[in-house]
Amino acid sequence: VGAIALQGFRRANPKFGETVAVIGLGLLGQITVQLLKAAGCKVIGIDIDVSRISLAKKNGAAFGYVPTDNNMFQNINNITDGHGVDATIITAATKSNGPLNQSMYITRKKGTVVIVGDIGLHVERSQFYQKEIDLKISTSYGPGRYDDNYELQGIDYPYAYVRWTENRNMQAYLHAIANGDIKLKKIISEEFTIDNAAQAYQKLKSSNRPYSLLLSYNVITVTHTSSRRVNINPRKVPKDGLVRVGLIGAGGFATAVHLPNLQKLSKMYTIHAIANRNGLKAKQTSSEFNAKYATSNYHDLLKDDQIDLIVITTRHNSHAQLTIDSLNAGKAVLVEKPMALNEKEMRSVADAVKRSGVPYMVGFNRRFSPFAKRIKDAVKDRVNPLMIYYRMNAGYLSPEHWTQGSEVGGRIIGEACHIIDLFNFWTESPIIDISVTSINSKTKNVLGDDNVVCTVKYEDGSVCSLIYTGQGNKSLAKEHLELFYDGNSIIMDDYTSLEFYGTSSKKITLKISDKGHLQELIELYETLVGKDKKLPISLDDLLAATEATFKITHALKK
Repeated sequence: VGAIALQGFRRANPKFGETVAVIGLGLLGQITVQLLKAAGCKVIGIDIDVSRISLAKKNGAAFGYVPTDNNMFQNINNITDGHGVDATIITAATKSNGPLNQSMYITRKKGTVVIVGDIGLHVERSQFYQKEIDLKISTSYGPGRYDDNYELQGIDYPYAYVRWTENRNMQAYLHAIANGDIKLKKIISEEFTIDNAAQAYQKLKSSNRPYSLLLSYNVITVTHTSSRRVNINPRKVPKDGLVRVGLIGAGGFATAVHLPNLQKLSKMYTIHAIANRNGLKAKQTSSEFNAKYATSNYHDLLKDDQIDLIVITTRHNSHAQLTIDSLNAGKAVLVEKPMALNEKEMRSVADAVKRSGVPYMVGFNRRFSPFAKRIKDAVKDRVNPLMIYYRMNAGYLSPEHWTQGSEVGGRIIGEACHIIDLFNFWTESPIIDISVTSINSKTKNVLGDDNVVCTVKYEDGSVCSLIYTGQGNKSLAKEHLELFYDGNSIIMDDYTSLEFYGTSSKKITLKISDKGHLQELIELYETLVGKDKKLPISLDDLLAATEATFKITHALKK
């Protein structure tokens, strides 16, 4: 919160001796007043609540006004010798355009207005135009906010060029508290124990809302043996025939696809435990999907004798190691694609699979879709090779998106692997050659690796071509297939329609796209309980699709 106030202060760029107005004297406003006072500025506080103005004066504001006071503009004019304030920082929260337009009247010519709070943004043109005021938005904690490279990967901005980043703002704010420049005691209205947090939040919703409330936690002594496991729904061991699942990685895909599907298959699976590096997220997801317990330490799942299957839905660069650890613990594994990010990781996983002897599968779900199976059945008695054209309108992702980073493999390894596996599934033949080309982008925001034409040649003579693009329009279906063989053609559009030409098969349409996620779990279950001795996808097939994506990526780099 302090860093948010400090970033608004920095956007205003106040100088010693200048006069600065703060509109909105809640928590952020009270902190901003103190920051300005510490910087040697004359501060004017403005709020609709007289008590907040009174507190702002105690915190360093020289003057305070209610905006409905008819004398406010004249008083500020007098204080500033008729010029107006040098800068106005708006920390109010309202849908009204009032604070913004008031700021234009009280700010001097060539002055600055900084918007920190969530306010109405319809500005009256006359004052804005005549005074040529600089209107600025302050983005949260400062440079680095909403940048995955900074916030998730820890890539800092050079100190010499970006002096104040999100993190350095936080450091500066903490120093200001330590030095006594910022005093929070008067701003904190009340303290609640964490057990009474609901009451605290309810109080913040009241009409007479406080500036801020503290939540206090019981002191816990943490040692290296402390468990990071939280029991959610203790229950008896499930009946025989139920596969107990431990899920690692409670991200968007897991909560939108795998966990709801596991609940649908409650006669086959039970969600036993959920691990996530963010413990709160693990706990929330476990409560939502009725897991027995949550943990931020995935090793708890590997040590749990009751868990039969580990489902891995973390970021791509952790798949291989989590798989190996799970297999070494004797757990069956369903890992989302990709299997691995390079040849070395892939071979290590394969060795672990062979050594452990437990079931292992990568989530190449599309081969389990009803359309993929219907196509497989249609071409099984073909005489000549297949000709396949497959378009994946993958959608644009900026070069800064986490999936684009080399440390997570990129989009070919991470997504196009699905289509290579489909080609292998339909041809049932070894790959003998792969040719790849990509666009030569004219702008840095469009990557060649996102816009690729890949042709795969098979030993049986089949030729399969994939166009993978991030440049297509969102209104166009994501996936489209055209398949040709023995005078017949099959057209599949986004797993919602399947049309046959040259055969007696009728067109099939679905209201909702079915890419095989549910069927994948059903067939895996048959293997896990011993009803089917074969794995739904052989290790050789998994290796073939994965290795092909490595070759494509390598060719693109060359």
